[in-house]
Amino acid sequence: MNKNLKQEVAVQLINCLYQQMTYFPNFFFENLMLEDAYQKYLSDFSVCSKSINISIQKKITINTTFPFIVDEIGQSFFENTAHILCGGEKKEFTTRKNNNLKVEQTQRNNIATIITDLSNGNQKPSLVNENNAIFTIPTPSNLVEGTDFTADVFFQNDTEVVCVEIKTVKPNKGVFKVEKQKILEAKAALKLRYPQKEIKYFLAFPFDPLSDIPCDYDKKRFMDYSVGFTKFFDEAEILLSGELWDYLSGNQQTMQEILAIINNIATPNFIDELTFLTEPKNRIEHKKDYLQLLQKWFLFQEYDLINQDEQIKQKITTKNLANIYNQSCFKDGEYKLQRVQELLKLAKIS
Repeated sequence: MNKNLKQEVAVQLINCLYQQMTYFPNFFFENLMLEDAYQKYLSDFSVCSKSINISIQKKITINTTFPFIVDEIGQSFFENTAHILCGGEKKEFTTRKNNNLKVEQTQRNNIATIITDLSNGNQKPSLVNENNAIFTIPTPSNLVEGTDFTADVFFQNDTEVVCVEIKTVKPNKGVFKVEKQKILEAKAALKLRYPQKEIKYFLAFPFDPLSDIPCDYDKKRFMDYSVGFTKFFDEAEILLSGELWDYLSGNQQTMQEILAIINNIATPNFIDELTFLTEPKNRIEHKKDYLQLLQKWFLFQEYDLINQDEQIKQKITTKNLANIYNQSCFKDGEYKLQRVQELLKLAKIS
């Protein structure tokens, strides 16, 4: 990842952590910070209490409460990071958004046959065969309303349309049949809208909870772990752990870079460090420490701003710019990106 992408990931992580601190203060202070349990969880995307020497009672607290936080807030971190890496977006193809798609009745009939055969065990999942069945159709003549769906990540280029559904690593039993039918119909409908492009739709999992090695994964073991998974899905339809993040970014070792960002920011000192960066006078009175923390938190634009401080101050000629300059760089955990960009423009003015 380049510096801009790293900063984008860091900024949305900071905001997610701030939201956790705001909405779950007791848990954040009393449990997540206990013996670095929170840092341990984030450092390997694994079960929070794994290999941590804490009491049984506190393990129970972490294991019952933390998944809820991950589902409600951590999921947004995964989705936002995915969007940053691939330039994608969350996209609704729904009646409510007036963006619902249509399918050919022949496609829907073929999908029903596929689901029946998979359910009965008459055939094994095959991405190639299933795509042939739903994409090879006569000229559309009997279009019907498709089922509403939302892609957590959607992007397209000159040759392909890609959708990614990011799921919890502990999917509910029985969910796979429903997901399969939805994905097949979504692909069929997308093919009608984008007939000249290759359609890809993945079920994705941000980490492999069965792996002891961060970023590593065993797709077969992971799929075998959940009842009914291999009955409905081909391995080629799944993106798991480091494979997911590398696919989205187009580069290797992407998950390792994400983890490095998390490990630097999500520490027991998070609150104190955020408070330190939020106070404007620290830029001057503790400049060296301030710059070091900006680097640690991957806030590269703010780092450049401080280093060009004298040059920028000379270009401030209005009260409005002076007020912007004196603002804090954070408000309620949100980094003021527009502020730093506007001030950095001054440094470029000759």
